[in-house]
Amino acid sequence: MSNRWMDQAAGRAEELYARHGVTLTMGGEPTYVPVNPDGPEWTYAAVGPAKLRYAWEVAANLQAGRLAGAAAFYCPGKSYPGEPNPRWVIRLLANRDGTPLFRLPTRVRPPGRQTLQAFADALSRQLAVPSHWLAFSDPRDPGAQTLAAPMDHDGARWHSVRWPLAKKARTLLDVEGPSGLRLPLHLLPPPIPRRALTIDLVNGAVSIFFPPLLQKPFLELLAAVEAAARKCALARVELKGYTPADEEERWTVLGLAADPGVLEINLPACRTWREYADWMQDITGACEKAGLRSWKESPWDHPQGTGGGNHLLWGGPNLDSHPFFTRPAWLAAVLRFWQHHPSLAYLFSGCYVGASSQAPRPDESARDLYDIDMAYGFLETLPPGDHRELINETLRHLQTDVTGNAHRSEVSFDKFWNPNWPAGALGLIEFRAIESLPRADWMSAVALLWTCIAAHLLEAKPPRGLKRFGPQLHDEYFLPARLLRDLHEVLDQLVAAGFPLQRKIYQDIWNWRFPALLRWKREGATLTVRKALESWPLLCETPVEGGTTSRYVDTSMQRLEFQADDAFHRRYEIFVAGRPLALRETAPGERLSGLRYRRTNLHPSLHPGIPTQLPLRITLIDRKTNRIAASFEMGINELQFRPLKKDAQKIGGPPCRGGRRADLTFDLRLD
Repeated sequence: MSNRWMDQAAGRAEELYARHGVTLTMGGEPTYVPVNPDGPEWTYAAVGPAKLRYAWEVAANLQAGRLAGAAAFYCPGKSYPGEPNPRWVIRLLANRDGTPLFRLPTRVRPPGRQTLQAFADALSRQLAVPSHWLAFSDPRDPGAQTLAAPMDHDGARWHSVRWPLAKKARTLLDVEGPSGLRLPLHLLPPPIPRRALTIDLVNGAVSIFFPPLLQKPFLELLAAVEAAARKCALARVELKGYTPADEEERWTVLGLAADPGVLEINLPACRTWREYADWMQDITGACEKAGLRSWKESPWDHPQGTGGGNHLLWGGPNLDSHPFFTRPAWLAAVLRFWQHHPSLAYLFSGCYVGASSQAPRPDESARDLYDIDMAYGFLETLPPGDHRELINETLRHLQTDVTGNAHRSEVSFDKFWNPNWPAGALGLIEFRAIESLPRADWMSAVALLWTCIAAHLLEAKPPRGLKRFGPQLHDEYFLPARLLRDLHEVLDQLVAAGFPLQRKIYQDIWNWRFPALLRWKREGATLTVRKALESWPLLCETPVEGGTTSRYVDTSMQRLEFQADDAFHRRYEIFVAGRPLALRETAPGERLSGLRYRRTNLHPSLHPGIPTQLPLRITLIDRKTNRIAASFEMGINELQFRPLKKDAQKIGGPPCRGGRRADLTFDLRLD
């Protein structure tokens, strides 16, 4: 579902894209967690038994709806250092034309001891190859039945030969993973083919493991599996193994991937915002039906995103018609626009921002703005032509984090055109400073904003130079009110250009991201205290169990925003922990200040000798009477300031101060 204005804004973007001959695809990686997440797989670990069950249930929900007739494959996913096995991904393949890709019979008989051999023989007949199946024992599951046969396709037809494996060698490797990855292929003589099909019968369920294949033989094998299953009256055959690239552009491909702490959904590449919004609605519905949601609660913090992100990816319909390869000046305009507006990096992100976060801005990565500006300026001077390699080499050393990691960047180019990296030449630009939100239409609204900005910059005059925010970036722009004002500047520019974007939905997202901890009104005077952003430092290496080291993030500091109107400023004075807190005029009728305080003191952390500063007390003094007008307190396990009937705290300590004279944010740790 979307509002009419959203469709109108998207239509305006599509009009500009069509005028310039641009097809900009958009993908996404929304993440989901259970209502009651429990265990390492929902905190720091990527894989886990519950996560896989959830993934299969979400896949089944999608197959019962939008992806009816899709084939669901359990596939090896990405491999990461320190993890012994690849992560898994459930990949759903569906025909774009709506015809079913894979369907099994509904009238069945339960599988028995002879079912596996019968199914294997039927599959061999369908592929027109001899039945060379060997039985393997599984040391991890003695009750399982496993058959494997060498099988390959030469581009015209299937082939199978006998494997010279002695019976005592027909044992799967004693490691985790599907049987198709555990065959003792190292025992085969060098000339013998090592590509094989593997079939299992475990706990009454039949599964088949596909080896790496091109799309044509893959489709032949899938059709053969379906026919053999019908022959044997099997209503359930689990598909596992490798899925090929969509060479013929005939599929819709969606992935459900294991990622640390979350279930990540890899959306199909969408050619329009409307398509993206529909996917977000359908996926969120399928996840909610399975007991998952795109946000989480915490007993010690306010509701927030999953922590796994909701990254947006831009690309092209294919690499031959990629819109950015031949329009480097447009790309430079996009990057300049994002640098000019910190709200695009901070307002829709998670709680962890700044230089050591997962999505730092380029001016947070210890790169001189002079080099960044020079790179963008160079792209703007390139002549007509395909400049994919030069664009990549110009940007990939600048769009990084402080360590040079090209993936951890607000706008990441590690999948743009890096042929030497696995999956690094896909033409993708990834916006990583976007977190999951509790509503599908909110997440679609963020994607719509991105879409409209990109379309607007096809014709709009690009921003000049880069802004040197300096200390303001982690001071003024960590405060919610300043971020909202910056976003309004973006929205006003787009509305003036014919995109009818409405503020309310973005205001609702802002209110959810930065909850009010205190609202106080009296006789026309208003004070609001909100949760603000904080840049948490990455600590040095710390030895951990097992003889390795780890680097912890110090999350002990929190930041608050104090926002008041002129009436409040004339009448009242604020004291925090007994110390006066000054308000600065930041806009007509607006007074603003931030306050950093220590919420926890866990090991390790910076400044371990400084204790926590909770409970935190706010006292309002009437300037006319010099009496207490109101007092509030927030304790260690509290998420709001609660009113106090009496304030016995001593008033009159040293004024709160910041690290620099011009700072809007004060630090309660400073004397």
